[in-house]
Amino acid sequence: MPALLITLGILVVLALIVVGIYNGLVKLRNHTDEAWSGIQTELKRRYDLIPNLVETVRGFAKHESGVLTAVTEARSRAAGSHGSPAEQARDENALIGAMRQMFAVAENYPDLKANTNFLDLQKQLAATEDRLQTARRFYNANVRDLNMKIQQFPSNIVAGMFKFTSREFFELDEETAKAAAQAPKVSF
Repeated sequence: MPALLITLGILVVLALIVVGIYNGLVKLRNHTDEAWSGIQTELKRRYDLIPNLVETVRGFAKHESGVLTAVTEARSRAAGSHGSPAEQARDENALIGAMRQMFAVAENYPDLKANTNFLDLQKQLAATEDRLQTARRFYNANVRDLNMKIQQFPSNIVAGMFKFTSREFFELDEETAKAAAQAPKVSF
């Protein structure tokens, strides 16, 4: 009888440990999903600002239709990208590159650079980029925590039993990351 109680006690303790680890993994997975949602929210805000910015530039730089078309197409691809973080990052890198070209074109038009609508949109875009960078850091921190928990013993056993999988980081390419870390330059 005492051996049965000891065995039962050990099984109860093991079950509680498994439940605790499982709940911890669920919590981390949900935090990661929430963080990804934060990135999607900021990306949508960026996508909503871009058409207004393109139209403002188009009003001043009628001969730059190729650049504006590239921005519009890159925005469409990025907004339609709902794949993995790596796929999303690839499309975001293309959009950021096209936006850089558009801002370089804007430098050639002093009236555009002085336009209050353009300046306001540029300011809103800069604020959105700051929030996006914060959301990206938050997501990547959650991915790091989830991935570590999935890989560490004994939680790796529970993660394997319940099919928890590692997540990808949302990373920009090196050149884009450097450019995104710098505040946009507004000159008059």
